[in-house]
Amino acid sequence: MRFLLISLITHTADPVTGIQASTEDRLRAVVDSAVLAEELGFDGFGVGERHERPFISSSPPVVLSNIAARTSRIRLFTAVTTLSLLDPVRAYEDYATLDNLSGGRLELIIGKGNGSAQRELFHVTPEDQWDRNAEGYELFRRLWREDKVTWSGKFRPDLVDAEVWPRPLQQPIRVWHGSATSRDSVELAARWGDPLFSANVTNPIEPYTELIRYYRERWAFHGHRNPPVVGAGTAGYYAARSSQEALATYRPIFEARYNLQSRLGLEPVFHSLDDFVARSSALVGSPEQIVDKVGRYHDQFGHQVLHLTADRDGLTPGQHRETLELFQAEIAPVLNKTIPDPPWGD
Repeated sequence: MRFLLISLITHTADPVTGIQASTEDRLRAVVDSAVLAEELGFDGFGVGERHERPFISSSPPVVLSNIAARTSRIRLFTAVTTLSLLDPVRAYEDYATLDNLSGGRLELIIGKGNGSAQRELFHVTPEDQWDRNAEGYELFRRLWREDKVTWSGKFRPDLVDAEVWPRPLQQPIRVWHGSATSRDSVELAARWGDPLFSANVTNPIEPYTELIRYYRERWAFHGHRNPPVVGAGTAGYYAARSSQEALATYRPIFEARYNLQSRLGLEPVFHSLDDFVARSSALVGSPEQIVDKVGRYHDQFGHQVLHLTADRDGLTPGQHRETLELFQAEIAPVLNKTIPDPPWGD
């Protein structure tokens, strides 16, 4: 199994202390987390893309380039690249450049994106967002594979024998499709024979299980002979030597998030820490409990890649490092014995 850390780069006050870092410090903390992830042996580090509050992740190529300059091994993920909002030619140029600078360590997770504010910013409507995502990806994947592209579509000017530079180091790059609630992203991934990354964050397991099952059905329908690859996220992570210690440390973090949702008028899905730990994908407990929970999710998903949050989210720097060290020392080795790696090399 492969393990990633991912940050959406939210810019909010610490849920426990109430202190909000500056933009500079918040961005530097993300880069420092990626350096720590490589030091501890994680396989990848992901940076989200959002164009609205409370996120400051509007330029993942820039952040990932900084991370590439300070690391040498770890794979660099986008989480997700919102192709429905972007010109695929410009996105290709940014990421092909990054792929070269990183020594071919780039992994793209694409998706349509969420949020009305960023749709309005880019003049994209809910009605055309999925069509933009699908059309943008069709052009994007051709740009990665072909030296000259002739193409016409609905949402950007036509191309005639277009050459787009630089050429990437990886031929071609691996593209994942981020899936949250809709079958559209699942169908797109299955049609092109690409891996799927389930968000697996907001809800209990059932809707995500259904989407992954649908992905496998559509994969077979489209006639792909190689096995499909699935990754999955987690709603939170904190491991300690005992479940009592883990719950005691994580409780104020959960309560602060719950209170924030209530103040914003959002209806929480999980109304207590016990409910959150029991029914969400959150991994909070002892190493043995976390291994068991990942195994139960794997029984439903068949996933071979797992992401944890890269952000401290109310933990002290020492607590954050200690819990990630515990994951690599006592959780990852057990999971690696029972869940195979996805079928690709380093």
